[in-house]
Amino acid sequence: MDSLMESLGDRMMLDEAKIDEAVLALLRLGLHEGCRAWKGFDWGAMARLHAKGFIANPRGKTKSVVLTQAGLARSQELLQRLFSVDA
Repeated sequence: MDSLMESLGDRMMLDEAKIDEAVLALLRLGLHEGCRAWKGFDWGAMARLHAKGFIANPRGKTKSVVLTQAGLARSQELLQRLFSVDA
């Protein structure tokens, strides 16, 4: 668990699955070059999304991460479900 999650965890229980869904949906908003997104999110969430096969390995010097085909599809579903006015 990273330091932000640890400090928040002292005050409340956090649902990592919900956090991962929100991060994946928000990655969709930052897409460029078709499948790349800026990786300015919690490293724990990014590692979990990589382990689930939604993004390429986020570790490295690049400032963006590649969403896999599964990640692109799932991020679109989550963006609609979590943030659409019609949802």
